[in-house]
Order: sequence, then structure tokens, then C-alpha cells
Amino acid sequence: MTLSPALRVTLTLAAATIALAGVFFAREVFGPVALAIVIVIICEPLRSPLDRRGWPRWAGTTAVILLAYLILLAMGALLWLAGTQFVRLIGDLSSEGGLTRSADEVVAWLQSLGLDEEASDAAASVLDPDTLLGVARSIGGTVISVATALFFVCAYIIFMAVDAARYRQASELFGATKGAVLARISRLNSGIRRYYVVNAAFGAVVAIIDGLALWWMGIPVPIVWAILAFVTNFVPNIGFVLGLVPPAILAFVVGDWPLLLGVIAVYCVVNVVLQVLVQPKFVSDAVDLSLTLSFFSVIFWTFIIGPLGAILSIPLTLLVRALVLEGDPGTIWLRWLSGDRSAVPPDSRRGAPRRIELCTTELGDILVGCR
Repeated sequence: MTLSPALRVTLTLAAATIALAGVFFAREVFGPVALAIVIVIICEPLRSPLDRRGWPRWAGTTAVILLAYLILLAMGALLWLAGTQFVRLIGDLSSEGGLTRSADEVVAWLQSLGLDEEASDAAASVLDPDTLLGVARSIGGTVISVATALFFVCAYIIFMAVDAARYRQASELFGATKGAVLARISRLNSGIRRYYVVNAAFGAVVAIIDGLALWWMGIPVPIVWAILAFVTNFVPNIGFVLGLVPPAILAFVVGDWPLLLGVIAVYCVVNVVLQVLVQPKFVSDAVDLSLTLSFFSVIFWTFIIGPLGAILSIPLTLLVRALVLEGDPGTIWLRWLSGDRSAVPPDSRRGAPRRIELCTTELGDILVGCR
């Protein structure tokens, strides 16, 4: 029986809704599993030079696991340092009365502009010591929950690294019959690695520049805000704002309006130029994803699986595109809309017919257009 297009679309939407609902309710499990998969994908290339040197399979697997644990340890240490320093700093400023004084100044300024009492109360609550301490405790609780999830991630990494060694034989065993699937998997893995390499490189540059600028301006604990700038760089598009707000508030508390405007100016020059104008070009080249879809994916996956969704939004979006769109030739226009530059209609380039082939001589091959 042939289904009508409308019925196929309805069934597809219904299946997608059920699947996303399942992921939402199982996000405590799905999030750590997705993080473990991404980390193993990032670390897996370490196995190749060891295999070429004739090392046994278990040695390559051990190297991948150790590298993955090193990444987790480094990120955990950065989060712990940032969280503890932030809580200590808020406590010190509260005891000295700096936060209360700054809140009173903001209220007075708003009242001079003729704003009503409700707006003044809302503005005052932003710098209220109890509110900021509550935020600090919330961040601390989030760090604890993340640390708990990392415990399970460590276990998942072991199993996935062992399985990854066996999956490397897939090209030899099933390349003739499942070459298209293997090519999509390889392309997905390569895109994920390139995405995090680009973000880590730009994040390190932004963190160093921001940290040095904040240190020069006399902002307390600039290392914390440099770490925050590095971490938020992995959140596409809106990471700049997330990294700016805390040091901007702190600058206003310790140095009033001139220092606040100085911090905003530095972040706008450094972060906007690198993260908003330069980095998206490199990210787009790495993963072939449109800016609109990148922005929406952050909001969507954060809603579905929580804070990890912001960091894993691009890999998860690439996974959905590979599963839903790349296997169906009829969805080539949807792939093009998503930013996939390899999805080009046959007769669209220079008016000459063009065919798209899957070149899958080995697992490392990617999907390319062949004349």
C-alpha cells in the first residue's frame, strides 16, 4: 500500500514527537551517553597512529580511554575552580556591602529616569546579595549534578572505546553493501571533531585575551571569567552573552559605570569580532550547518536534555540530519536549507549535469561529490 505524502508527513511528525518525548523523559540517561559518545569520537583518532606502529588493539583502546579521562578531568577541574571562586567572591562582596551599595545606585538611577517602582525593584533584585548567592548555590548544585553524571560517563567511555575498536572493521566487512551508511557515519564523526577543534581553538584565544584584559582593568579573579569565556564558547551564538554578564556585573560593583563600560567594550571588540564575525565562518566550513539552525538547536536541545544540550547541540543536530535526511535522496533540498553544501541538485552548477556518488573505499572516506 502506498501512503500519500500528507500521511507520510503526519506519521513522520508523530514518530519524531514520540522519540523526542522519550529523550526528554530519559534525559538523565541520554545526556551522559551522548557526552560519552562525543568524547570517544573526539579521542578515537589517537588509535590510528598506534595501529600503524603495530600496537595491540588493547593498547589503542587504553590510550583512547586515558585521553578521554584526561579531557573530563581538565573540564571538571576548570568547573570546580570557577564555581568555588565565584561563590567565595560573592560572599566577600556581600559581607563588605558592595553589592547592596551598587543595587541602591541602580535603583536611584532608574528612579531619576522616571521608571515605576516595579521596574526599580526588579533591577535591584539583580544585584541583591541573596539573589546572587542563590545563583551561586544553584551553579554549585549544577556542578554537583554534572559531576554525578560524569561518573556514569566514565563508565560509558570504557564500553564505547572497546566497541569502537571492533567497529573499525565495519568497512572491511560491510563496505560493499553498507557503504553509504558507513560514509554518513564517517562524515558525522569528522564534522563533530572539526567542530570541537574549532571551538576549542577560538575559545582558548578568547579566554586568554579576556583574562588579560580583565586582569589589567583590576577585575577580581580574572582567571574565573577567562575559564567562563572558554566554556561558554562551546555554546553557539549566545555563549558570548553568557560569558559577559557575570564579569560585567562584577565590574559595576567594584568600579561603577566606567569599569562596566570598559568590560563591555573589551568583550564587544574581542568576543564579537572573533566569536560572532570570524568563528561562525570556520564552524560553518567544519559542519555545514546554517547559523539559524545552529542558534535554534541550542535552545531546542537545552530544553530537551538540559544544560548538556547547549554544549552538545551541534553534534545532536548533525546526528538527526544524518539519520533523517542524508539517507533519503528526496530530502536533498532540506539538507541544503540546513546548510549542507554537499547537498546540491544535479543540474544546478554551471548548467552541467552532475551526479553525486558515495565514495566509500574505506571507513575514513567522507561523502563527496564526484564528477
